[in-house]
Amino acid sequence: MSDKVVYYNPPKARKLTSLYSHVAKVKAGELAFLAGQVADEGGNFEAQYKQVFGSIGVILEDLGADFNAIAKLTTYVVGAEHVLMFQDVRDALFPTLFEGPLYPPNTLLVVERLGDPDWLVEVEAVVRMPD
Repeated sequence: MSDKVVYYNPPKARKLTSLYSHVAKVKAGELAFLAGQVADEGGNFEAQYKQVFGSIGVILEDLGADFNAIAKLTTYVVGAEHVLMFQDVRDALFPTLFEGPLYPPNTLLVVERLGDPDWLVEVEAVVRMPD
């Protein structure tokens, strides 16, 4: 296995419904756990989601990593009404951030609210640090 995160989908696993993988294989090494990132300002869901990934990108750069080092994402979305928007925005954004065609595992949680009532989305990540 290389030093990179390798995304994998077992052939007998449930068919994927969007841009994520069932498994991320990670060679033993240093991990970084990114706190949930939220948008600094209110706005619509799409703007917040893009700002969240902009913040993640800044943190990854500071760590000497990139988006392809992400082993796992957890996404919190306020309200079920934002799930389809989440999928649409992710489907447009991920091919610009990751090498593809496979993407990190992602757990999606629909919640009543986040720490600030203006926040519509929060994303945390586990990153395999470069050697």
